[in-house]
Amino acid sequence: MPTETEQIELSDDELREITGYAADCARRVLSVFEQELPADTRPREAIEGADAFAAGERRTTALRQSAWAAYKAEKEAESPAVAAAAWSASHAAAAAFLHPKASPHQVKHIVGAAAHAARAEELAAGDDPRVAAETLEWARRHAPAAVGAVLGRLPAAPSGDGRVGEFIRDLDAALRS
Repeated sequence: MPTETEQIELSDDELREITGYAADCARRVLSVFEQELPADTRPREAIEGADAFAAGERRTTALRQSAWAAYKAEKEAESPAVAAAAWSASHAAAAAFLHPKASPHQVKHIVGAAAHAARAEELAAGDDPRVAAETLEWARRHAPAAVGAVLGRLPAAPSGDGRVGEFIRDLDAALRS
């Protein structure tokens, strides 16, 4: 396994596939956010920016700013489910900025949107773990080959980060195999 200072191989096509996957995961829970805060467009803009990058547009400062804006929306949300949905959108846009560095933290850039989407759906369903399991299974089934290939070049997901961290580690393990 590579060390954190080592670079990994990461093609532009893989980065676009990973970002498109992250956007698809975040899109599943965008309605959770928009039902409570319909006038706040930050998560939608982050997902749209991720989609545009995945479709071939350049990686821009505006895309990075949309990730930060969705993150700020997460911090301002009053409901934990709404916050998790915003964080999923933030991770979708941030996926475009995955670094080709052999760091466990980079795993979060790949599956963070899916993990936060699972938590948003779980919380929106009254903290029902079956709902999270269904979302994680969807994320596993819909992951493009690039997700598993790039995860295989990275160290395993880090410990910690509560329930979302658990989801990240579960997805990491499932998608590597």
